[in-house]
Formats: sequence, C-alpha cells, structure tokens
Amino acid sequence: MTETSDSVTFNARQERLSALACASGADLLDLWARLGIDPACEMVRGPETGLVALRGRMGGGGAPFNFGEATVTRATVRLENGAVGHAIALGRDRRKVKLIAILDALAQEPEMESKIEAEIVAPLKATMAERDAKRRAETAATKVDFFTMVRGED
Repeated sequence: MTETSDSVTFNARQERLSALACASGADLLDLWARLGIDPACEMVRGPETGLVALRGRMGGGGAPFNFGEATVTRATVRLENGAVGHAIALGRDRRKVKLIAILDALAQEPEMESKIEAEIVAPLKATMAERDAKRRAETAATKVDFFTMVRGED
C-alpha cells in the first residue's frame, strides 16, 4: 500500500470507530442484531473501565491545565481468523465496547468492512445527524439578539 492509501484506510477506521463510540449502546445493539452474524472471539484485554485525564487550555492557546477526569471503557478482541480489534468509549457500557472491538476486527476484511459501513455505521451517522439538527434547531429557537442604541450626543 502507498502512504496515501494507508492514510485513507486510517481515516476511514478513525471515522468508523468515532461513529460507533458516539452511538448509544441500544442503537448499536439493534443494528448488530440486524447484521445477523456472531463470530467467535477471544478477549485479549477487558472490557475494563478506568479514568482518563482531560486537559484544557485557557482561551485555546494558553498553558495546558488538568480540567478533570472522564470514565472510559476499553476492550481488545481477537477473532478466530487472527484479526484484532480495539475499542474505547466514554462511560461504563462494557457490552457496547466489546461489540465495537468485534466490529473493528471484522472490518479488517474488505467485504465485511463495506457491509459494516452500509448496515451499521451509515444508519448511526444518519441518526446522530438528525439528533444534532434537532438540537441546533432547539438552540436557535432560544437565541436572543442584543443591540445597543447610541445616543446622538456622544
């Protein structure tokens, strides 16, 4: 593979894992059930829950500081064919993270990758886009425009 195709593959995987991690566990489980597969897998690590430090910068460019911590769960699985999948997501949903790791491992085969993209990732992205649009509309409805009137004697 060339460097360009490697970066495209990496970006596709990154987008897929991001969409899966941002999805609700119930939505993900529902779409997984529709896929109709149940591969045998071995848990290499986890699922395990822990904390990660969150860093921030004042004004976006200042010195970094510790903002707080977030709970995350991670898992690594190995399928029968030797493919290894990894997952990490905010929260404590172990079943969701295990499922994401399995999907990551399955997506290493090109035909399975396209099936996962079409039947799981695309519907999740559409659902998230609808939720975002609804949230934006609700927020826009509460927008208040302030203005200042200038007196003529200044």
